[in-house]
Amino acid sequence: MNYEEAVAYILDVPRFTKKNTLDNIRAVLERLGRPDRRMKLIHVAGTNGKGSVCAYLASILKAAGKRTGLFTSPHLAVINERFQMDQELISDELFLESFEAVMDAVRALLKEQPDTFAHPTFFELLFLMGMYAFDKCGMEYVVLETGLGGRFDATNVIEKPLVSVITSISLDHTEYLGDTHALIAGEKAGIIKEGCPVVYDGTRSDVEAVILAKAEEMHAKAYAIRPDMYKILMNTQKTIDFSMETGYYDPVNISIASVAEYQIMNAMEAVTAAHVLDIGLTEEQIHAGMEHMRWQGRMETILPGVILDGAHNDAGVEEFVRTARKFTKDGQVSMLFSCAREKDYEKMIRTICGSIPLARVTVTEIESDRKVPAEELKELFEKYTACPVEAVPAVPEAFERALGQKGEEGTLFCVGSLYLAGSLKTLLRSGKYARF
Repeated sequence: MNYEEAVAYILDVPRFTKKNTLDNIRAVLERLGRPDRRMKLIHVAGTNGKGSVCAYLASILKAAGKRTGLFTSPHLAVINERFQMDQELISDELFLESFEAVMDAVRALLKEQPDTFAHPTFFELLFLMGMYAFDKCGMEYVVLETGLGGRFDATNVIEKPLVSVITSISLDHTEYLGDTHALIAGEKAGIIKEGCPVVYDGTRSDVEAVILAKAEEMHAKAYAIRPDMYKILMNTQKTIDFSMETGYYDPVNISIASVAEYQIMNAMEAVTAAHVLDIGLTEEQIHAGMEHMRWQGRMETILPGVILDGAHNDAGVEEFVRTARKFTKDGQVSMLFSCAREKDYEKMIRTICGSIPLARVTVTEIESDRKVPAEELKELFEKYTACPVEAVPAVPEAFERALGQKGEEGTLFCVGSLYLAGSLKTLLRSGKYARF
């Protein structure tokens, strides 16, 4: 089997299906020699921001000279993005080797335990491959992002992380995790392990109560991060400088290469977690890690005047509009939008139209069987805004139309789905827009 065949096999494994038990995943790890026990692990869960926190932590550790693996999801353009080592994507060769090692273990277990062992799901397979690859390459530290939830997530087989982090909680995937913030927090808090410290977003009191109760049960020291712990010093369309005073450590000034204010809370959680590690990180290393972190699809400038943001739920859209409003002062704002069927996309559209004076909107369709027809999205935008709205089902043509109409001084935001973000990143990799 070659790399392309391995990727095709993985992509054919159902993504949204019943999870296997953690014992099922442990069985594969045992067959692989428990690679997870040979690494220092940092575990991150949450609804929004967990990928950014993971990327900040990995960047800090790299700046400190630590060999660091990073496991995140989803990928935008290529599946290798899910596995990074010292901020470099896994090679196709190591990807294939990891796949074959895991599948050898899976096939053996299916033969030996046909009545009790089940083939790993899409995410479980990738997690197991990551554990093999990071161990193979001698990663000292590995930052792990959970998939869906936390308590029953494949990544929760790890036994004693150095620190757990729980980012902001909002109502997403309610059909799996519960329909209140407290219920979802209970699922995320399932990653807290006995005696292992936890850093968490303490903005919501109902969420905090759940996390603190779990932390007390697990004898885990808890570090809350709240909005009143920072003060913005300077906010440009490229960077944000802010002061951070949590009370846990000395006050510090931080600079992040982002235009999005929501990244401040993510950055503070990462910095606090880095301090909790207690591994002798210097202030200079933390600063360097923060400044050099780049995270795809989160308020990412992909071309001059074109910003990609993977906001794909209510909380993400609310944070998006807070940032996007700043750009209306300097020129017209237009939008390319698409989303998945299971999202409350009418509410997302209503929030956007009620918060940003849009010059025009282009709607398109994600490349998935969960797509919302462009014409349906067009009708909803026209319900909430008087600006011109155009439906262009194919993403490449939609992007070309939106780009050509944004104006020289305008800003085009591409929003609504990580599937859309992935399609655009793939399009940009083709080199067609090198003229920009």
